[in-house]
Amino acid sequence: MQPPPPADKMPAILLDKVALTLSSAAGPVNILHEVSLTVPAGQTVALIGPSGSGKSSLLMVAAGLERPTGGRIKVAGTDITDMGEDAAARFRRGRVGIVFQSFHLIPTMTALENVAVPLELNGVTDAWDRAAAELKAVGLGERGHHYPGQLSGGEQQRVALARALGPRPQILFADEPTGNLDSGNGAAIADLLFGLNAERGATLFLVTHEESLARRCRRIVRLESGHIVSDEIPAPAPA
Repeated sequence: MQPPPPADKMPAILLDKVALTLSSAAGPVNILHEVSLTVPAGQTVALIGPSGSGKSSLLMVAAGLERPTGGRIKVAGTDITDMGEDAAARFRRGRVGIVFQSFHLIPTMTALENVAVPLELNGVTDAWDRAAAELKAVGLGERGHHYPGQLSGGEQQRVALARALGPRPQILFADEPTGNLDSGNGAAIADLLFGLNAERGATLFLVTHEESLARRCRRIVRLESGHIVSDEIPAPAPA
């Protein structure tokens, strides 16, 4: 029997014939059809495809936010396939960061509190200092005392990015992180996302409908009707 690979050689994400079927008024709907995908640690991967192709659903099952109806899922070497909601949440702490299209900030907390409180709940001893440093890293060092309603959409997404990166996760999932932003703010968030991710060496699993954003990733996986139809290494952009 072969020994398991070292932790640093294990795939960050391993999907083995993952299926997802959801109930609807019209009957069962097959969202994902035996999707298999291996993402090495440190790789940047873009998942693209038309609306309704299953991109966000694939991210949800890979991140342990949705339980698959078939197949197996390993994240950072741990099988999360059958984990319940609470167990999956405990597993993600410190390992997985998630950025959504909608910012999901708590409106009654300041920007600093939105970043620091999750860290404090996870037992990070320097939670407030780290939160302040993360806000500074995304260009909001002077806005920590502002509430989400006092921030622009681009600034709110910066706070969400700081919150996701605060625990220094091994894997960052990003679901249409620029989808609710204008082109200028979207480009700024993309630059921050890739810059900070490269600096910290985390694996990036990005769902996007923007080809230009996808081509900043090391690898592009295209999904259609719940099937992977292509998996490519994009050509470098012209200088």
